[in-house]
Amino acid sequence: MRPVIVTVAITGSVARKADNPAVPITPAEQIESTRAAYEAGAALVHIHVREDDETPSHDPDRFARVQEGIRRHCPGMIVQFSTSGSEPDAELRGACLAHRPDMASLTTGSTNFSGGVYGNPAGLYTALAERMRGNGVRPEIEIFDLSHIHNARRLIDADLADEHCHVQFVLGIADAMPADPHCLDILLAETRRLLPQASWGAFGIGRFQREAVGWALGRGALGIRTGLEDNIRLSKTELADGNAALVRLAVETCAAHGARPATPAEARTMLHLT
Repeated sequence: MRPVIVTVAITGSVARKADNPAVPITPAEQIESTRAAYEAGAALVHIHVREDDETPSHDPDRFARVQEGIRRHCPGMIVQFSTSGSEPDAELRGACLAHRPDMASLTTGSTNFSGGVYGNPAGLYTALAERMRGNGVRPEIEIFDLSHIHNARRLIDADLADEHCHVQFVLGIADAMPADPHCLDILLAETRRLLPQASWGAFGIGRFQREAVGWALGRGALGIRTGLEDNIRLSKTELADGNAALVRLAVETCAAHGARPATPAEARTMLHLT
């Protein structure tokens, strides 16, 4: 069975405890939820942090506390910080990079986003890429639209990312790229043309989460993603009682496609982190 990297996106910036009480908000909750997901098979954790009132935060100290706990309780797990946000400010969104996580997300362009706009102009994502390079942090390129692949190519040509970068396709955001296997095929074909040495993964939002995992596995993805950031339910009528429950579902889907969750050591090799 081939190894596949299971990423768990533990919190995000949208879902609150009123939506699902299992959404981890405090650093202690995030560490414990990550530990359970790690034991269920996740090798990489994608981290947003929140203030105590549940609002999104860029506080680098909170990132550092979560990272410290994960490294203590989840040996070898890959730590990936999010640099997303509504603010067009690279200094604010990139402040967490000073703590040198293994990886950080990098969205290489703006996109419509659930009735608004997720702004990532070229100056912003280039500045974040420069900061990642300076801190020895490998970017995960988050692709919401076709042009974002071309922008990633420009970063590689400018020596701000490398040919072996990891690309993550985001499907099912309202007003952005639909959760549709045909759309995934278009994105994947363009990535293979422009970024032939890149690895890739994909995930779907909400009810498309498990379906998109299957599409990705069926196309040979190096990684898949699950977690309460992207989906708070096990089914239409049942809330997930934690990130570990969603990881277990993803692992079951892996097995149905002849795959198994990669160990953290294997994941580090697969992502050129060793």
